[in-house]
Amino acid sequence: MKKITIINGPNLNLLGVREPHLYGNENFMEFLKKIKNKKLFSKIIIDYYQNNCEGKIIDCLHNIGNCPYDGILLNAGAYTHTSIGIADAIQSISTPVIEIHISNIYAREIFRRKSFISSVCKGTIFGFGLKSYELGIMSFLL
Repeated sequence: MKKITIINGPNLNLLGVREPHLYGNENFMEFLKKIKNKKLFSKIIIDYYQNNCEGKIIDCLHNIGNCPYDGILLNAGAYTHTSIGIADAIQSISTPVIEIHISNIYAREIFRRKSFISSVCKGTIFGFGLKSYELGIMSFLL
């Protein structure tokens, strides 16, 4: 059985109410319950962690990044564009990380086009709404 962790960064606890024109109307916990119940993902253990604090996200990466996980989906939110610390944490672990974004970061403000974590991730998926997470999970099934 495959084991994957989703790590969400700052403000992603507000999905469903924060800027629904960009992020949709669905609460992440409701979405997570739906994907865990999908037949396609029935043989996958999906853990979830969310925190607004950079250091706690780094601690989470350290704690699970060398454990028997098949992958990590990381939506670092705004830390994507600012955190060398998160990039260093990804680089220091053995579990592959997929960078996830709900919106198309290239269709937004210019500062969002720079990612400090893309170069140390296995891949990047963005612009497909919450389906970006499903595509990330599917990438670990290949």
